Amino acid sequence: MLTVLGEAVIDLAPADGGDLLAAHPGGSPLNVAVGLARLGRPTAMLARFSRTAFGRRLRAHAESNGVDVTTAVADDRPATLAVVSLNSAGSASYDFYLDGTADWHWTAEELAVLPAGTRVLHTGSLAALLPPGADRVAELTAREHATGRVLISLDPNVRPAMLTDPDGARHRLLALARHTHLVKASDEDLAWLFPGASMEAAASRLRDLGVRLVVVTRGADGSYALTGGLRLHHPARLVPVVDTVGAGDAFTAGLLDALVEADAADPSAVGELDEGRLRQVLDRASRVAAVTCTRAGADPPHRAELTALV
Repeated sequence: MLTVLGEAVIDLAPADGGDLLAAHPGGSPLNVAVGLARLGRPTAMLARFSRTAFGRRLRAHAESNGVDVTTAVADDRPATLAVVSLNSAGSASYDFYLDGTADWHWTAEELAVLPAGTRVLHTGSLAALLPPGADRVAELTAREHATGRVLISLDPNVRPAMLTDPDGARHRLLALARHTHLVKASDEDLAWLFPGASMEAAASRLRDLGVRLVVVTRGADGSYALTGGLRLHHPARLVPVVDTVGAGDAFTAGLLDALVEADAADPSAVGELDEGRLRQVLDRASRVAAVTCTRAGADPPHRAELTALV
């Protein structure tokens, strides 16, 4: 079982090129969970779904894609909203409406145990940064890291405009990274997390904190991976881009899927991949992200669709 912990968000995105906005299920953790389930991996999601119409739609989206939400929490607060803007190249930016919404109010009791059979725990994005729930997320990752039984994966997915205390958020993320085996981050995440450092130097600083595998996405420039013994640049797959909504989350799902397939989804093996296996892992992740970029919105592929991309 792979378990994803974090927010489920309604994306309000431009519809048919006009001024109207259409509501789509989203949020980085929910996108990752759906991506994993579509790739055929048993996936559970620890989320706090609103009981409102939007919250019910988010839960139904997870369930209809095969994500196990039996351990998710129902909350009377409203669902989080994100208004999506696309530039001429299809690159997305977001304005969030998150005050008083359901996603950030985890209690210790709600995160006391992981879903049965969990061997991989992935978290990140706003749920790892916004109090009071972020404190509970940090406690869970520290506890599970100490046991050594579960591979812990983190995607910072930083939204700087949403953070009222950037220095405090950096401290929180770096503390979380100390209890993480795998960090997947964008080059923009690392530039924010380590101001003035090169991508390679920033990745090395995460390694110094104990992270065993660091993977950096760089858009059209591909990806970069760092382990204890390897530094690899891997090219992106070039495809016609409709938009980039959910592409990073699709990459994360492909990365975790490929690590499971490579028998490397555990705390020790994830940092011991040889060059050939690591390139295969990065290629799978790139392939999943590329398919997502060819269609509108956060719409990751099913496993059978990967064979269509040569």
